[in-house]
Order: sequence, then C-alpha cells, then structure tokens
Amino acid sequence: MENCVFCRIVKSELPASKVFEDESTLVFMDLQSVNPGHMLVAVKPHRANIYELDDELAGAAFRTAARMARAVKSVFGCEGVTLLQANEKAGAQTVFHFHIHVVPRWEGDGMGLAWPAKNPAREALEEAAAKLRAAL
Repeated sequence: MENCVFCRIVKSELPASKVFEDESTLVFMDLQSVNPGHMLVAVKPHRANIYELDDELAGAAFRTAARMARAVKSVFGCEGVTLLQANEKAGAQTVFHFHIHVVPRWEGDGMGLAWPAKNPAREALEEAAAKLRAAL
C-alpha cells in the first residue's frame, strides 16, 4: 500500500525511531506517546487489521509484543504495561495497518481504559459462547 504510513516506515521511506526488527515485525517509538517507552509493534506485510493475519503472523506479532513489554518494564521500571490493539473505525482504529501499542503505565498517568459493563445474564453468555464455538 503506497499511501500507508506504516508500510512506508517498514520500507524506510519515512523516519522512525526503531527499537527492534525481525522478518515479520518492526517495532518503533510512537510519535503520539502516552508515556516514555510507548512503542508500536507493526507487522511488516500490509495487513489492515487482525482479521487479515494468518496464525503465523499473529503469533509473531504477539511474541514481539511480549518481548517489548518485558523490555519496557526492565528499562523504564513502569508499574504496568497495557497492550492495545484496535480494529476498524468502530473499534477505534485510526491507522489501518495492523499494530499493537505497548504502553508503559504508572498509577495516575492519566490514561484510562473503561467501558460500560452490561452484565448479561448467564443464559446470554452461554448462547454467545455456543455461537462462537460453532463458528470455529
């Protein structure tokens, strides 16, 4: 995708503060960092979202994310790490190239993750689980 900013970073057409690279992934610092050490783990081939990843590429992305989480904890001494990955506009995705945010966290850092819990009945949960099992 010639207009994809992450594809251009992967091809070194745009500058990035690179942290790690292997055959499947590239990790670079987020220009819009929440906290020091905030990184993005991007897959190298253009894949718009998680639905376009095969199991091998998904595994590579999450292996790299886990490695980066351990590194940022070690280097910055953060109190926690949030991994954030969004898909499609309704899912809050803004760059349509699969990536995982690795965000070092501290108590009171101002970053919030909250959603309105709907607390469905057990029957509704069982029905949803059955539908998902059937799809697998």
